[in-house]
Amino acid sequence: MNEGGREYTGDGSVDFHGKPVLKQNTGNWRACPFILGTEGCERLAYYGIATNLVTYLTTKLHEGNVSAARNVTTWQGTCYLTPLIGAVLADAYWGRYWTIAAFSTIYFICPLPKRYVEGLNPEISLSKIGGNVYIDTLSRPVPGLRPTECVGSVCPSATPAQYGVFFLGLYLIALGTGGIKPCVSSFGADQFDDTDSRERVKKGSFFNWFYFSINIGALISSSFLVWIQDNAGWGLGFGIPAIFMGIAIASFFSGTPIYRFQRPGGSPITRMCQVLAASFHKRSLEVPKDITLLYETQDKNSAIEGSRKLEHTNELKCLDKAAVVSDAESKSEDLSNPWRLCTVTQVEELKILIRMFPIWATGIVFSAVYAQMSTMFVEQGMVMDTTIGSFTIPPASLSSFDVISVIFWVPVYDRVIVPIARKFTGKERGFSELQRMGIGLFISVLCMSAAALVEIKRLQIARELGLVDEDVAVPLSIFWQIPQYFLLGAAEVFTFIGQLEFFYDQSPDAMRSLCSALSLLTNFIGELPELFDSDNSNLPHYKGREHWMDP
Repeated sequence: MNEGGREYTGDGSVDFHGKPVLKQNTGNWRACPFILGTEGCERLAYYGIATNLVTYLTTKLHEGNVSAARNVTTWQGTCYLTPLIGAVLADAYWGRYWTIAAFSTIYFICPLPKRYVEGLNPEISLSKIGGNVYIDTLSRPVPGLRPTECVGSVCPSATPAQYGVFFLGLYLIALGTGGIKPCVSSFGADQFDDTDSRERVKKGSFFNWFYFSINIGALISSSFLVWIQDNAGWGLGFGIPAIFMGIAIASFFSGTPIYRFQRPGGSPITRMCQVLAASFHKRSLEVPKDITLLYETQDKNSAIEGSRKLEHTNELKCLDKAAVVSDAESKSEDLSNPWRLCTVTQVEELKILIRMFPIWATGIVFSAVYAQMSTMFVEQGMVMDTTIGSFTIPPASLSSFDVISVIFWVPVYDRVIVPIARKFTGKERGFSELQRMGIGLFISVLCMSAAALVEIKRLQIARELGLVDEDVAVPLSIFWQIPQYFLLGAAEVFTFIGQLEFFYDQSPDAMRSLCSALSLLTNFIGELPELFDSDNSNLPHYKGREHWMDP
């Protein structure tokens, strides 16, 4: 949109003060470093806790493998359920910017309860940071909250108070991440004008580098932070994520002057309920053959704040009845009750959401595969040979190969695969979102096949050496797990990034955070089989063991 020689965005975006924004001064790639930096630091903080959580629960709180896997799975599932809260607040009331700001603050304070539980390893000298800020107070755990160490082979269970403080911090993180997850990727994509073909292509590339930044943070966590937690103490290991979360908040606010903002459009859940109520109330009415008779505002803009008008589609015609103007409404000229009469745009919003559900369901399968990385893959590694000479490899640190795989495949996909595919398909992004997700699902099958072959070999060696009931690792190198981690990373690049693109591009303007949250919900549902499996008292036993994964 040009006015007086100045080009404004055409997608309705505004600046921090609610005024139309100029393309040359805002958004685009100039705003992305702040958002990518925010996401990278936030993911470092998250994975700094999540990656090694099974190890913490088994070695410090003295839980069994099954109980630890169940607790981690439940927590991770919650982290993918709470985005619905943040999404509704962002789309309806606060907007994505203020939702990220509010929940980031909650996120920032969450690792502190765990620092007070653990303190710092007394052998680590960290009395100063930068020569000025003393952390001696945080270095001392609160009496009675630090888990009791094992005495010989006796490992006392954690007390209710220790569990309470630890899981309080853990589930506050789940709440904090819920406000951030569905908003950051959408807020980053908001920086590119949908009405500009050049910026639209850049937006597709943004999703690739957004996921790249996630995995840079994850790489540091799965290697450096895992080593810190295993060797320098859990207090420091939980304190570093808090520091990086503070850096994430600072990075996010630094870009405020050049961000593009989309106005919140009111509750999408309320609008969907209004369509259902109105269509049910008018179920006996006929939908006119002339679709121009269906109710829509006469203005250029939609009646929904921050949303462009949507064209009528012929699917799900039963919902069109919500936009039929009845004789009574026509005579009284009272068109103000949204529970009796909805606009075409409002009806089409619900239609789009319904059409997304079959694609959404396919994401559950991949999420179930991805959930194995932080539970069963780690437990599998714990009963394998983790030594190289005198050096011991933390089993959770092998997830860094998944991250390395993502870091390798993102630039290869963006710079090599997409240009080649574009020549054959003629598509701007090389593949459609659905084609990209399908390729990722196929690679995930190869991933689990590799993991199954490793487990078959591990159990075979255990039987041959008579180690089935012995509390020792099987002499099979943990590095045999590398292929399954590497394949999982490749699958992520296709599936997860494809989901990010699909649920942003195909969603209505005023429901983008909600649709992003729905895509994350597949991760929660994908965690459920793992949760039920680890909680099942009828799991197959082998020679009296509690679970097949026990050594």
